[in-house]
Amino acid sequence: MKTILRVLGYLRRYPVLGSAQLLCATLMALSVIIFPSVTGHVVDEIIPNPERHGQFLFWVFLGLLGFFLKDGLNCARIILNNHFEQRVIFDIRSDLYQKLQRLPLRWFDGRRTGDIMTRVVEDVTAMERVLIDGIELGLVAIIQLLAVGVVMYLTNFSVALWATLPLPFLALGAWIYTHDARDRYRGQREAASDMNALLHDNVSGIRQIKSYTAETDEHARFNDFSNKLRQASLRIMRWWAFYSPGMSFVGMIGYALVLGFGGTAVMNESMALGELLMFFLLLSLFYEPVGKLHQLNQMALSSRAAADRVFDILDAEDEPHATDGEPLTQPVKGSVLFKRVSFSYGDQPTLHEVTLEAKPGETIALVGPTGAGKSTVVNLLCRFYEYGEGSITIDGQELKNTRKSSLRSALGYVTQEAFLFNGTVRENLCLAKRNAREEELISALKAARAEEFVRNLPEGLDTNVGERGVKLSGGEKQRLSIARALLKDPPILLLDEATASVDSETERLIQEALDALMANRSAFVIAHRLSTIRNADRIYVLDQGRVVEEGTHNGLLKKGGLYAELSRQSFLAEQEEALAPS
Repeated sequence: MKTILRVLGYLRRYPVLGSAQLLCATLMALSVIIFPSVTGHVVDEIIPNPERHGQFLFWVFLGLLGFFLKDGLNCARIILNNHFEQRVIFDIRSDLYQKLQRLPLRWFDGRRTGDIMTRVVEDVTAMERVLIDGIELGLVAIIQLLAVGVVMYLTNFSVALWATLPLPFLALGAWIYTHDARDRYRGQREAASDMNALLHDNVSGIRQIKSYTAETDEHARFNDFSNKLRQASLRIMRWWAFYSPGMSFVGMIGYALVLGFGGTAVMNESMALGELLMFFLLLSLFYEPVGKLHQLNQMALSSRAAADRVFDILDAEDEPHATDGEPLTQPVKGSVLFKRVSFSYGDQPTLHEVTLEAKPGETIALVGPTGAGKSTVVNLLCRFYEYGEGSITIDGQELKNTRKSSLRSALGYVTQEAFLFNGTVRENLCLAKRNAREEELISALKAARAEEFVRNLPEGLDTNVGERGVKLSGGEKQRLSIARALLKDPPILLLDEATASVDSETERLIQEALDALMANRSAFVIAHRLSTIRNADRIYVLDQGRVVEEGTHNGLLKKGGLYAELSRQSFLAEQEEALAPS
């Protein structure tokens, strides 16, 4: 019930729409008693009395007016309901997306993209059902139930008592159906989420599936997940197959009781025939909303399971200092200091008391074998993850207390795997600077050696690059990613193997642009080709999360340690690449 109340809490944002809809629903529910009342009056007062036959058409049109009033009010209620509910659903989706943006990266590390998409798209839509159908079925049904019940008891108390006798049994049946239903519906939602997550992964990795001829195996995996969803859905349907007809039968007992006791009352002349006919019309209007409430019960259970999954995201803890914290002192000079920083992604420590420094304008290179912790240093500087021990400062300001939006606006980050959004070249570049002018875009492209290939694209800057930039080569994507960082023009650059996806010639051109760019700002460079960092002001060599060597390129070579060995391996690899046939 708490979850449903939280969903309904969104309705309080629109009191005028809600009140107008409630008024229409109330008047509509009251108008349903007009025709049965008119029918009872006509049968008892008009038809038996010839002198009143002239009034017959008046009462017929009055009964028709009751139907017109009911359906007219229903039309207005539906229009109001549509606007009301769509605004609420918009608010929920907006809050959910905003929350996703405030969550830490560690939260995403443990979730599947397909599952998150299911919660945002399908689960929010399922929540919508309890709002739309809940108000449409629940509110109208309850008002109609009360209004018709009052008229029935005012008409004939004893017959009305027999007519409503099945209600406690209907309530008991609803309780039995609802008792364990949460697990059934949650199981169905999770099975749907698992299937969607697999589908998302397989569509994203369709090239790998085809290249390894794994279509048959992946089809079998999909069928396995789909079968689990089928079984979970059938479990719900089996319960509904007994619940719905059973409740319908219990409700029909009321008709039999009215026929038995009402018919006896008419034969004993303690009840008029018109009243009995009116009772049967009222009874159909009485049990109609009961049936709707049973449907609402099923919808509410499904929506509750979906809402639980949505609120699981909304209740997650925000990324620290996502919106609060101290801004970086401007202008940012670019002095960065790591002091005895330790960090762990899980049980295994990743960094052990790492200390390193970048003075304003210096280029710092991070090298080491795979898994040494190089990228982790960059992640901590961006505060993508929260470090526990040690201190990281920029211009002497502790990052643990810094507002993340201010911190990240001072950083330009180029990752090893270039990521482009499904949009135009212009839209991808403007991610760094929303109001960038045409000449600024061209200047950034020139600096990244990307202007020529962009001009040769079918629509230039307005060419769509496809999902993840699939329409471009790896080198072209990386150069656009570098151009995006250049457009931002940040005081601190972070280059995580930024030239790993380009050939030697393209790498040379990009390196020229990067050298010029890094001349007046601090830069952290991770490179697998050590030839690209020979001119770095200082090189830190990491191994198993520790800084094991520090110095310049020539100085580290003379030491003959790990850097010298890595340099020799890099040189051999570059020689093999140069000698390889094109």
